[in-house]
Amino acid sequence: MKLASFIFFPLASAFITPPTFSTTRQNDHALSMVAVDTSDIKNGLTLEIEGEPFKVLSFSVMKQARGAAKMTIKMKNLMRGTTLENTYRSGEKFETAMIEKANAQFTYPDENGNYFFMDMETFEEVMVDAKLVEDRADWIGEGMEVSLIKFKGNVIEVVVPSPMVFEVVETEPNMKGNTAQGYTKPAVLSCGATISVPGFIETGQMVKVDTEKKEYLERVNS
Repeated sequence: MKLASFIFFPLASAFITPPTFSTTRQNDHALSMVAVDTSDIKNGLTLEIEGEPFKVLSFSVMKQARGAAKMTIKMKNLMRGTTLENTYRSGEKFETAMIEKANAQFTYPDENGNYFFMDMETFEEVMVDAKLVEDRADWIGEGMEVSLIKFKGNVIEVVVPSPMVFEVVETEPNMKGNTAQGYTKPAVLSCGATISVPGFIETGQMVKVDTEKKEYLERVNS
């Protein structure tokens, strides 16, 4: 999965400068600060506000009979885990932040719940605080390759590949005669996560899952 990560700050300049990428490391993608405005906003974009990274979760545009339109943006602080919702004038400018994406392999968790990864290029060990992994913990298994998103040298997000295929290890049996459309039931996957699946899914079957939304996509024939 390819991510677009940015960060915004108000700028006086009205010109948009195209992003430039660092070639210091082959596996990492370093994004220089770039001037953008409300027309560039999209889900997944990362903005820098008061020196901290905020990821856009959702946004909406409010058109007005008179005056410029306004945009409401809901964002998550990737360092603190908090969310905020602000309204901006149409055309208001921001700045992207300098972030990096490094490929890494999960090795083990310690007794405090922190996660340790091996950088796939440098082979250095990287410790990630438990709070940055807690909403992804069920998806991460030993040896899994993930992307570590870094801001100013610190890991701020762990991105799990999506979609992925897992085995259903526990779910209710499919009841004969149950033809209700839209019937779903909980299912435990081989990675440890629990999702809702259609009633016809049975234990032992393989399913494709959107790990970002934690949603069932389809049954996979083995």
